[in-house]
Amino acid sequence: MAETVSSSRLRTTLDRLPMGDESMMGKDLKVVKTLPEGVHSKELYGDIIRIAWPSFVELILTQLASMVDMMMVGSIGGTANPELGAQALSAVGLTTQPKFLLMTAFMAMNTGVTALVARYKGIGDKQKANLVVRQGLMFTFFASLILSVLGFVFARPMVIFMGSTEEHVTVWATQYLRIQMAGFMPVALTSTITASLRGVGDSRSSMFYNLIANVVNVFFNWVLIYGHLGMPQMDVAGASLATVIGQLVAFVISTVIILRGNGFLKLELKLGFMPDKETLGNLLNIGIPAAIEQLLMRAGMIIFTKTVASLGTIPYATHNVCMNIQALSFMTGQAFAVSATTLMGQSLGRRRTDMAQAYCSRTRRIGMILAIILGLIFAFFGSSIVSLYNTDPDIVRMGGRIMLFVAALQPLQTSQFIIAGGLRGAGDTRATAVITFITVLLVRPTVALLLVNLTDLGLYGAWIALALDQLLRSMLVLFRYQSGKWKTIKIKSEAR
Repeated sequence: MAETVSSSRLRTTLDRLPMGDESMMGKDLKVVKTLPEGVHSKELYGDIIRIAWPSFVELILTQLASMVDMMMVGSIGGTANPELGAQALSAVGLTTQPKFLLMTAFMAMNTGVTALVARYKGIGDKQKANLVVRQGLMFTFFASLILSVLGFVFARPMVIFMGSTEEHVTVWATQYLRIQMAGFMPVALTSTITASLRGVGDSRSSMFYNLIANVVNVFFNWVLIYGHLGMPQMDVAGASLATVIGQLVAFVISTVIILRGNGFLKLELKLGFMPDKETLGNLLNIGIPAAIEQLLMRAGMIIFTKTVASLGTIPYATHNVCMNIQALSFMTGQAFAVSATTLMGQSLGRRRTDMAQAYCSRTRRIGMILAIILGLIFAFFGSSIVSLYNTDPDIVRMGGRIMLFVAALQPLQTSQFIIAGGLRGAGDTRATAVITFITVLLVRPTVALLLVNLTDLGLYGAWIALALDQLLRSMLVLFRYQSGKWKTIKIKSEAR
């Protein structure tokens, strides 16, 4: 029999509503805007913000720590030799896509973990939710073990494949990536714990341990990059080691939290980690399309990144700076996408598609307001923000212009993140995989190759391609959501 949730901070408006009728799950595929009787918008906004604000704080501060990380790396060589800082920025940038490519397997499985835990939270079934957690951790452990070894062994070839042409940059990038691979398993397991907690709406715990990890990261950046407190000056390698130390701290704290439990989820080691066919099947049913989506995205991003890297060190360093700043703006969409994923999954678990729709539309509304504010900041202060990374006049001038692209993209990318998050919460990962194939693998790299190689636009051509990708992806994701087909998706245990 389903158990009730004892932790009040995990409760939502859904918990006081009756289970929906099974027949309504596939009826009326069009998205409607009416609220159930007795439910008010204020309550829904409260649920959305309660889940989103810890994620928002966590993601924003995590990205700020990443920005500080990049600023420290970019300051290697100081104002006397900004070119050395540009090389360091390029070295770190060359490792980004290989690292994300290797993270694809457990990132995709985490999509399934969040969606399934959210559904079982909606039903009130603690036993199955905790089984999902154990199965997810088991998969992540073995996947990260294999991938970390592969990443360590093939670090240099991957860096060269990404377009590194200067030996000094290649050596730095290889050192950075190998250290990241040595600490790959803790960050992978932490991400699965985070995905589980978010499925029940517990975003505060991940905020807590990730904030501590960020503080640790920045502190060890200062110690290891520059060689303070008697430590050797490690430059780029020091930045990578500092990141790994911070991630290890997050893993320890997150493990303690999930072992103690939060009122719904609790990792009980005595129950073991033996494979469960049905649970793994459900996870793979959601995770495989998500993995395909991530692989397609990474393939497209690798082609795109190689195209930009071919422009030379200064344009590529500028690109990495602007992408790092843009990633800060991703945090708005991603934080509210956590709310969309969690509340969509829980609503469908209770067979309340009306509530799923209501939550998603209001989440988009909040995200849009924040996106416009961020866009204005980037438009007016773009050059000043870029100059914090590196003082090279060419980087500051070019970066200031690229920041106008970043500003214009804010409303599109935020809406896209939130709607896609809702679709993933519903388990509709196949549609998002197809959309990613069309936009990231076909549109962005193709247009970038044409504009970079056949025109004099240079880096601006690459960002025009990125803008077209974001526009088309936003439209396709919205069309998919408006079709209402996500309402018909079920998991095996619900079908019986």
